[in-house]
Amino acid sequence: MGARRGEDVEVVAAPGRLPDEPAVRERARAIPEAAVARLAVYLRVLSGLAEQGVTSIASEELSAAAGVNSAKLRKDLSYIGSYGTRGVGYEVEVLVDQIERILGLTRKHSVCVVGIGNLGHALANYGGFPGRGFPVSALFDVDEDLIGVPVGGILVSHVDDIVRVCSEREISIGVIATPPPAAQAVCDRLVSGGVQCILNFAPVVLQVPDHVEVRKVDLAVEMQILSFHVARRADEAANADESGMVVPG
Repeated sequence: MGARRGEDVEVVAAPGRLPDEPAVRERARAIPEAAVARLAVYLRVLSGLAEQGVTSIASEELSAAAGVNSAKLRKDLSYIGSYGTRGVGYEVEVLVDQIERILGLTRKHSVCVVGIGNLGHALANYGGFPGRGFPVSALFDVDEDLIGVPVGGILVSHVDDIVRVCSEREISIGVIATPPPAAQAVCDRLVSGGVQCILNFAPVVLQVPDHVEVRKVDLAVEMQILSFHVARRADEAANADESGMVVPG
């Protein structure tokens, strides 16, 4: 008899056994982008639970901690072949291992930051990167006053050395925090140095080869999205007030 919808069901695979790497990569290719983002959130929550000594968690508890509904969480975890155990839920350590493998976190990643202004300084000193498997291994700028100066324990190199340094230090992820006019040239050098993924904070659209992944972070756009939500809630409150409904304080 099958499990009812919404229940945690028992894993068919042997307890604690994880699929081999080719199977993991094949499964990863089928995961929607939105689900990948949520898997990263689940991992953050689960890692915190593991540090607290929590060994298992129900889907309802995990979904509440991650801010998603339990049906969506179960769907997301089904992509990685994790279904939990009825009456127990999910084993925290096993689920952490499964998500880390799907997200490629069992591989070595080295990060570089280009543009050591205020944002670049903050990123270079951010302790969350190495703690989650993304050590910052190189920094670049054009300011001669910064070249050779340590930031976050890493000496700043000149942007002219991007290709050589990225190749030597096997940089796989590049962070661009430069002014917009310099971003594309920096991107081209990162790609030439073997960088496979780029996190772009410059408000420009970068042109890259098909094998290079770019994620754009535009803080102004994020603020505009928040502004939309603030305005919408204000309109809803005003409409509720006009209709005579009690508006929560």
